[in-house]
Amino acid sequence: MIELKRLTKRYDDQVVVDEISLQIAEGEFLVLLGGSGSGKTTTLKMINRLIEPSSGSVHLDNQDIRAIPPHELRRQIGYTFQQVGLFPHMSVAENIAVTPSLLGWSAEDRVRRVDELLDLVELPREIQERRPDQLSGGQQQRVGVARALAAHPRVMLLDEPFGALDPLTRQRLQESLIRIRRELRMTAVFVTHDMVEALVLGERIAVMQAGTLVQVGTPTTLMHHPADDYVRQLLDTPRREARVVDALLAETEKSGSPL
Repeated sequence: MIELKRLTKRYDDQVVVDEISLQIAEGEFLVLLGGSGSGKTTTLKMINRLIEPSSGSVHLDNQDIRAIPPHELRRQIGYTFQQVGLFPHMSVAENIAVTPSLLGWSAEDRVRRVDELLDLVELPREIQERRPDQLSGGQQQRVGVARALAAHPRVMLLDEPFGALDPLTRQRLQESLIRIRRELRMTAVFVTHDMVEALVLGERIAVMQAGTLVQVGTPTTLMHHPADDYVRQLLDTPRREARVVDALLAETEKSGSPL
């Protein structure tokens, strides 16, 4: 469905993304994983032409996206990011209905779609008249997902949408995202720097370092056959954290005192 062909982005003499080639199947959930400066967000933004490549191309259903006007392309591709970007002067309902309004949907259809999406992202319909600053961070992020889904996009791009949230809220939203994607059978590309999040969410994981693809594979493949020391180090982080927790629990049980 989506194919990146030798996709490259340069800023003057700096190569940010270096000849990436990657295929994403229809209905697949692919995670782009890497540290700061790895090129993952730049790659994501080139998929919907928020950033234009220096060379190479992106194809959607075998069509070069440069042949599609940007506004038409972005109606097919939902986009969410860490800062959410809700319009502060608009209500929840107005934020969700932005794209349907631009597409000329009737008021009745917009109201129906807002109700459907609030149900889908597990928010009470009663909040739809609130402003974003009256919502928690987790609620704002759910509204952001609902807005990205409003016009029935074929593809979802998610740029570290849960990175600023507390661990419990983040886990609940990860679980919600898995459920939503399965219900809608939607193709999704999710950017994160967190290996645990990548392992939990991704059907495949594409690991990036310094603008290049280091390894692409299922979570099981990465766990058992890391391509190099960088991938191995990424995998060692959650393992080390798990060992620390296990040691603390064992010591607590031994002493008979609560943590």
